[in-house]
This record gives sequence, structure tokens and C-alpha cells, in this order.
Amino acid sequence: MFNKFKKFFGSNQQNEETDRYIIVQNDEISEDLKQHINALENLGERYSKDLENEYKSKFESDGKKNLKIWVCRDIDGDQIQGLTSDQCLEGEYRSQIAINYDGFTDEEDAFVYYIQLWGFSRGRKSIGGLYDLSKYDLKKEIEDTLSEVLKET
Repeated sequence: MFNKFKKFFGSNQQNEETDRYIIVQNDEISEDLKQHINALENLGERYSKDLENEYKSKFESDGKKNLKIWVCRDIDGDQIQGLTSDQCLEGEYRSQIAINYDGFTDEEDAFVYYIQLWGFSRGRKSIGGLYDLSKYDLKKEIEDTLSEVLKET
């Protein structure tokens, strides 16, 4: 786990992580943006379902049971029952692809691996970060994450 933090806080990794996102300023928050977020989350849900089916047997043969990949949504860290992408412009909303195995549940902080899709913070300067599909391949990033998880003991 420490190595993951070390990688993230290294300058190259941090720049790469930052580059994955389109910064959205307060004046760019609109219904058009909401449609883009909905489309991104729907794409994430489809990839999650497909890749979960594809990788389930690989994980099981590696002793990692109950693979689950899904789009997880929360507001200010609280996973609220029935939260959908329709609330994506609410303050502190966040969506991510979550990856779990070995009997974890959907409860808060139960997943270890994730890929941020959208995050929005309201304050004096409202700002959001949207995964940039024009530069990065979300499906490949999920597959790369799954491959890394499989390499771990």
C-alpha cells in the first residue's frame, strides 16, 4: 500500500494523474456538462460489467474470489442509497470505477482500487475534474489496474 502512495506522490505519477482530468471551472458547469458526465458514467458501467465477466475466472484461478467492478458514487464521502449521475452537479459529488474482490461489500472504504471519473467541489470557487476520454482509454486503464491487482500477492 505504501508503494502506491509513494508512486502517486512522485512528481511524474502526480502529473500523469492530473493530466487524466479536464479541469472544469464554475462558469463551465451546465446541463451540457451533466450529459457528458452521464455518458462517462454509463460507459464506465458498461466497461465494468464486461470486464468483471471477463476477469472473474482469472481472479478466481489466482485465489481472488468475488471480483466486483462497478461505478461507485458518493457525496462528501457518503455513499447514499439511490444516488445517480443525475446528482452529479451537487457539491462534493464524486464518481469512480471501484474494483473489489475477496468478499468485500459495497460499504464505504471497502474497495481498495479505483479510477476517478468525476469529482465536484462547491465553494467560493467551484471546480470539477472530469476523466479525459479524448486522451485516455478508460477501458484500458481498468484492464491495466486489473492486471496490476492480479500481480499482487
